[in-house]
Amino acid sequence: MSSNEEVLVIGGGIGGLAAALAAAEAGNKTMVLEQAPQFGEIGAGIQMGPNAMAVLDRFGLAEEISKYAVFPKRLVLKDVYTAKELSFLDLGDEFKEKYGFPYIVMHRSDLHRVLFEGCEKNPLISLVNGQSIETVEENEAGVIVTNRNGEKFIGKAVIGADGLWSKTRKYFSDDQPICSHYVAYRGTIPISEISSDANMDDVIMWIGPNLHVVQYPVRRGELYNQVVVFKSNNYKEGSDDWGTPAEMDNVFKGCHPLVETALNFIQRQIRWPMYDRLPIDNWTKGKFTLLGDAAHPMLQYLAQGGCQALEDASCLADMFKLHGENFEQAFLAYQEERIPRTAKVQKSARTWGEIIHAVDSVSILLRNTLLESREAQEFEMIDWLYGYNNGPGKNDR
Repeated sequence: MSSNEEVLVIGGGIGGLAAALAAAEAGNKTMVLEQAPQFGEIGAGIQMGPNAMAVLDRFGLAEEISKYAVFPKRLVLKDVYTAKELSFLDLGDEFKEKYGFPYIVMHRSDLHRVLFEGCEKNPLISLVNGQSIETVEENEAGVIVTNRNGEKFIGKAVIGADGLWSKTRKYFSDDQPICSHYVAYRGTIPISEISSDANMDDVIMWIGPNLHVVQYPVRRGELYNQVVVFKSNNYKEGSDDWGTPAEMDNVFKGCHPLVETALNFIQRQIRWPMYDRLPIDNWTKGKFTLLGDAAHPMLQYLAQGGCQALEDASCLADMFKLHGENFEQAFLAYQEERIPRTAKVQKSARTWGEIIHAVDSVSILLRNTLLESREAQEFEMIDWLYGYNNGPGKNDR
């Protein structure tokens, strides 16, 4: 049982830890309640745009992040069959000067560890494991969360940051995650295993009809991260018997030899079905709000899931400072700022997925023609994403 003097954060992933840092920055005692027996992060690589790096810098973590990160020179789109370079975005000095921070790639577990250690060092933050939270309610005593064992925690405010399969989202919507019929297989391998043809300075996305492969180095360049994504023709709701490794091998037959080689190194034990949800127009009730994937789960095509959770946390920190102990007002102002922004990113991620996975020849020709005509330092298309400036009234919608 906690006192009612703390902000309670449900979920100890990237968003939950960032939310704890935000609450503590505003002077609030904060408790993070994590379901797993220990804090950690699964998955492989993560891409962090300058909009996310700005938040990590705000929380005093940028220097520690740089110890693990790789700073790519380009984001490259290639044809999955011919290896033709369709377009690239220059991430060099002009990009960094324009957006204030670099674009980085790193292992998800390294990012999580830096956030976790930042929370551990903060005297206002406590971290509690083994807490599967079932219910949230608010009364005159405060906001009460109850775990699976019936144990209760009383806080002065609650932030639900429990991810795609959030139990806290049910208080705002009865929706369910939407399967895109795509699956991902991920993995990292030692750099020494990689062909000399790979460019260690680039984030490469190989694109083709209903499929793509992403490659980039992580962990100071010691590991190479690879993600293989494809749409399954065998999707069965409620079943795991679709998007199998055998189907992956069949779908990627005939791709460029470098892509076929990449498939040899992919870990096949874990398949990741890809889900999102539709935007909702409210995620706040009294002294209770949502953050990150609990509020706005999105497809991975813009590499913005973790970035948007960090933006949420930064906005919350601003609102806590602006509204003090008036959590109701802070949360309402937070969602007013964040809902239009995150809804746009959610919808844009879906659209970009349709573009890169185009199937018919006319759409592919149009896409490739447009991509090949753009300049490497033409930033207008991404200004809305990376040029976001947090704070009341600053949202570029």
